[in-house]
Amino acid sequence: MPVINSISARSQELAGWRQYLHQHPELGFECFATARFVADKLREFGITDIHEAIATSGLVALIQGRAPGLTIGLRADMDALPMVEKSGVAHASTVPGRMHACGHDGHTTMLLGAAQYLAETRNFAGRVALIFQPAEEGEGGGRVMVEEGIMERFDISRVFGIHNSPGDPVGHFLTAPGPLMAAVDTFWIDIQGVGGHGAMPWQTRDPVITAVAIVQALQTITSRNVDALDQLVLTVTQIHAGSGTNIIPDTAQIVGTVRSFKPGVQTLVMTRMEEIVRHQAASFGMSAELVYERGYPATVNDPDEAAFAAEVAREVVGAERVNAACDPIMAAEDFAYMLNARPGAYLFLGQGETATCHHPAYDFVDEIAPVGASFFVRLVEKALPL
Repeated sequence: MPVINSISARSQELAGWRQYLHQHPELGFECFATARFVADKLREFGITDIHEAIATSGLVALIQGRAPGLTIGLRADMDALPMVEKSGVAHASTVPGRMHACGHDGHTTMLLGAAQYLAETRNFAGRVALIFQPAEEGEGGGRVMVEEGIMERFDISRVFGIHNSPGDPVGHFLTAPGPLMAAVDTFWIDIQGVGGHGAMPWQTRDPVITAVAIVQALQTITSRNVDALDQLVLTVTQIHAGSGTNIIPDTAQIVGTVRSFKPGVQTLVMTRMEEIVRHQAASFGMSAELVYERGYPATVNDPDEAAFAAEVAREVVGAERVNAACDPIMAAEDFAYMLNARPGAYLFLGQGETATCHHPAYDFVDEIAPVGASFFVRLVEKALPL
């Protein structure tokens, strides 16, 4: 079964929805206008079982099939990023300092396209739970929706989602059994020294020197403490210290991110970081404090559900356009919380050689929206056959 003809025929309509959303980005949990747009469209489609204000501005809408059966969850994220857009497209953001730089406008559109078709045909036995989620970008809206009980409240048995993928061929699907995206942790290291005149460093305890030593030592965790077959990224992204060319500051701060796939690796990293920070600072006669915050867990596909999703994708785009054993990536995704709560799978959908996600020139490729919508529809009809 290729891309569904009636969905393809509405490609311009889908593009219009997507470009409107792109022009009106919202951040975090404050996706109220986006949620209203979604709810209005769902009502236009004849979907009335809509549950709003979940995780502040999220919503879940239910479509009942032609016979009783299980409930499948389909998820799309709605939030944008705090960035200045430099895409140059006619439908660029109208809100200064905000843009859809990760394609959540496209994800929402794909799920709306599927909802429109499913509401018309209802060619399945059971229910579809359409999950429109706020706050994927670092705030964990997926976690909050799970904590607020959407899986139990709506009796969701399996859950699926799609993310666009710049750099992969247009309309190609990629997924894998097991780990697909990494866990993400954040750390802050505050160093306390003794400042003074830059010309007389012997009268100080220079936290800049300590910061440099700590940053270098942290790199040994990956190279010397973790099994080479266990993937780990430890990146220092910020160093803050000083206010003048002739002033040795009292303090310095180091900030960074850790990406991994195994809880045991996370624990090892935390232990080694605490040891390195404390002892490196002490060796320079200073003190330092580590704050380590565990973020999103790893996104781990259920092997059976990943195989099922890949089978559906082959029916939509052809076997040669599906990679069912792609390499995991070190980016993170709060869909992980939904996969921890229920079996399911996450997939990537290629959108060609475009600017990467989180780049100011990024724009979702409207050509792939009917592909993603068709995938969602076929997945439901295959999982919940009449």
